[in-house]
Amino acid sequence: MAQPPIDPIRLPRTMNDYIREWLRHKEDLLQILLEMEAAPSPRNCTKCGKDGVYRCTDCMHQPLFCTDCCRILHEAHPFHRIQQWTGEFFEDSALHMTGFQLYLGHNGTPCPSASPGPEHGPSEGQRYKMDTRAGGMGMVEEEWEDIDEVPLHLRPPANSKYLTIDEVPLHLRPPANSKYLTIIDVTGVHFVRVQPCQCLDADSYHRQLFQAKLCASTFEKPSTAFTFVVLDDFLRENLECGTSGMNYYSKLRRVTSNVFPHLVPNRYRELLRLARQWRVLKLLKWNGFQDETERSSPGDLALFCAACPQPSINVDPDVDLDDWKYTRTVVMDGNFKAEHMHEKRPDDQVWLMDGRGFMVAHPPYQEYLQETPHITEKSACHNHRAISQANVSRGKLSATGIGATACAWHGCFYPHSVVDFQKGERQLNMDYSLSNALGYNMTGIKNVLCFYDINCSYMKNLRKRVDNSPFLHIPSSLQIVPGIGIWHVHGHKQECYARYAPLFLRGSGWVDGEIIETLWSILNIVSASTRGMSSPHRQELLDFQMNDSNFMKMIRIVDSLSRKLKATRASVAMARDAFTKLDEAVSSENCQVWSIQEESALGGRVRDVSMMDIFKIQLKKAPTVRAVELELLEAPSQRGTRQGAASWITCGLGIEESEITLAITRKDSSKYPSETKRLAMARRADRLAVDQSRFIADSQIYLAPLHQGTDADDYNSGITDVAHHMSAGDDVVSGEEDSKGSMDEAADAVPLKMTKIAPLPLLSNFGIERCRAAGADELVEMELKLRIGQANDALHGLRIALVDKAVAFRGVVRQATSYSMRTRAWQMVNSIDSSVRQQAAIYKRCREAMIALGADTDTLTRFQQLHKSHMAVHTAAFSQNAHDHRSSNLPWFWCMDIPRTTSSKNWLTEFYRIHWLRAKAVKDRWEEEEDLLVSEFHWTMNFFKFRAKKWNKKCVSFKAAGLHGAACYAARQKAVYDRLAEQGASKWLNMSPEILPLNQ
Repeated sequence: MAQPPIDPIRLPRTMNDYIREWLRHKEDLLQILLEMEAAPSPRNCTKCGKDGVYRCTDCMHQPLFCTDCCRILHEAHPFHRIQQWTGEFFEDSALHMTGFQLYLGHNGTPCPSASPGPEHGPSEGQRYKMDTRAGGMGMVEEEWEDIDEVPLHLRPPANSKYLTIDEVPLHLRPPANSKYLTIIDVTGVHFVRVQPCQCLDADSYHRQLFQAKLCASTFEKPSTAFTFVVLDDFLRENLECGTSGMNYYSKLRRVTSNVFPHLVPNRYRELLRLARQWRVLKLLKWNGFQDETERSSPGDLALFCAACPQPSINVDPDVDLDDWKYTRTVVMDGNFKAEHMHEKRPDDQVWLMDGRGFMVAHPPYQEYLQETPHITEKSACHNHRAISQANVSRGKLSATGIGATACAWHGCFYPHSVVDFQKGERQLNMDYSLSNALGYNMTGIKNVLCFYDINCSYMKNLRKRVDNSPFLHIPSSLQIVPGIGIWHVHGHKQECYARYAPLFLRGSGWVDGEIIETLWSILNIVSASTRGMSSPHRQELLDFQMNDSNFMKMIRIVDSLSRKLKATRASVAMARDAFTKLDEAVSSENCQVWSIQEESALGGRVRDVSMMDIFKIQLKKAPTVRAVELELLEAPSQRGTRQGAASWITCGLGIEESEITLAITRKDSSKYPSETKRLAMARRADRLAVDQSRFIADSQIYLAPLHQGTDADDYNSGITDVAHHMSAGDDVVSGEEDSKGSMDEAADAVPLKMTKIAPLPLLSNFGIERCRAAGADELVEMELKLRIGQANDALHGLRIALVDKAVAFRGVVRQATSYSMRTRAWQMVNSIDSSVRQQAAIYKRCREAMIALGADTDTLTRFQQLHKSHMAVHTAAFSQNAHDHRSSNLPWFWCMDIPRTTSSKNWLTEFYRIHWLRAKAVKDRWEEEEDLLVSEFHWTMNFFKFRAKKWNKKCVSFKAAGLHGAACYAARQKAVYDRLAEQGASKWLNMSPEILPLNQ
């Protein structure tokens, strides 16, 4: 029986597949486009059947109309673009050419009280003055101009100052013999005859325009108006795309006339002015402000986080707010992209919403800056840019950037907490930001986790600065625990990781403390356009952008919490399993001791942050060559030992290292090095030969008994053969990561010759038996101690080189996208490989010298042989927060500095302690994250319900006051928050049943 055919597997189609499909239809689609340019046959009006003259390009199917039908049917669409048939083609036209008029009031019908008045306007042949503002060359009717006179340097040449009406394209000619209004819409710039209502009780002209959704540019004799649609569209373009006012209006001019945009009237400045007013009106409307009497507190026009605990809003104020779940988590940072130039007229400013958004109020902040001296504090940690450049100023800028405080969990800006920087990121600026943030909806909150890049320095004297300033207020009962974001903490000193990393902050959950960095990218969309604005305009624009950022976070918070909760539950299971396995592998006594250490550190970190050092390896730094030499020099000299012997041996060890380094450098050089490189290496070899001669000459003083009747070959045991140690370095470097290929070689270059280096008269080259026979036991002990220090230095350098190599592979080689970038990346890796070979060769020489000097078994067990497998680099070697800490086994030399006390059963005890503490911290943080996400779901639903109740109260009060429009808007806002709460509840029900119900 025949088998039925098997359907082939259908793979998902790619973008190229769709493009190839389009190519088959390209000619057909082009033909349709061209056919649209022609008039239909017969050319009749689609409404009445008469001769069709006009077609509307904005109406569906581009219908053809006669003049009357076109005018009548567009009474509800006054800003559509039409074209007129010339007999050969369709030419751009305008609705006013059909006799269209826009009637205000009476539902768009003519006012019965209107009386025909004298009409005046441009007549045929009237001349128009060229508008050259901001580079434009549009027409401005001088009688209705509501802008400043065009400066002389911007006027066109005298022979091109005026155009006649016949020289202007048809659709750019204003109505003749009548008043008109220049109206800007998303469809371009329109000239429209406007007939206002003339009833005795009629509103003023600008109010009638506003009721028709037209915003007049002035109140006295307005000649320009913007539609609500175009103002909303500009705000969206500015929010989403960062489109500046100049670029947006340039687009509108091209929409009006793609061929003659320079003849379109320029209303750029009017757009900026009305956009400012429109932003404020929208914010007042969104926040339910019917009038200015409702202004109550700073930041009242701003929206904050729905998921953060806010007593009396989404958290019952009667609950125990001392519980760790009610801890506020904030993050601070500075942004130097939001610059602001000095203003021409700083005293002549109009502030529309000063202090009511996210930027702090201007006068109090300026007073604070004048009264507060800046104290430069030196950091005990690394030289961070935020500290070192705190007093850097730039003459042309009044603000070098901004500083802000945001919610560290969800990334919402705190209202009334964004400050300007006058110089760098100074502490006094960030103090003002933090103080205002911690005063926003914080009643009853007792604990705060604060993340900041330089918290190790910033938090030291915060309380002192707050207590000494009458402008700052942070309650003394508020406990602030400092932290540093996970990206920045690795740039600090080693001890800062255990003290400030989020992993070791109780109550932080699984947070990185770096979310504010992602917010800057959103804000930087408009930062460039605010550089030259006035201070009020800049403040309003930044406030609006930050408010929109918080709004988008709010409407997406339920989906975000849902995704996080699903991922967190899986991570909790993994973290618990990893900790359980580790916990079962150690003794209960150790677990009990380590638990006590952890609890003591976490409980006392606020008083003494150094208690957190129990989370890092208790290093006992191995002695270096310098430390050993200093110890030998400070110790009393033994009888028979010449003064200076320790320094002389140290000098010999240094010469040996130079020999090995030079030899490996020569080998790593290309076969035909450049003349400059050859000269540099020749000079190094010459200096090395001089040092060798001096050292050999001095050996007659310190090793006289050993030199009696001894030639150079007698003390050459082969250990100092440089080629031997070069191969030792090569043996431990993995061949998989060698450079791919070599650079081009010069044809006329001279090959580099290797020179043989004579062995040095060190005690390790004579052998232990001969040294003891000559009575040089004290010198043998000296060299052995120095060799141990040299080995420690070599292993330390090897660890650093391997970490550098791992970072180079992950951050440079893997990121290289071009041939030149890959070439430079591999050159960097080859350079690091050379360092690895040098340190490995030096270490092998040290170990062989230890054997020759009779080192005991413990020393040789501690300093083991190096193998190629030891050079494999793991993430745990350089990433303290990597998951590899729980499972990876590091080579022996990574653990050289762990103390081996007599009470320790083995040298891994310390590693087990650190792994246990960190695995427990990972488990605790993930468990906290799960509890927090469940609570945040409750708080988010409570926030939506609170906002719904608030709008419901406003609706009732507005109805009682007879404000029907405001009542309807309040009812609509209530419905929005009810819908958000319903969606959140639905999401919660779709979660697995293990989670507690939402009605708690």
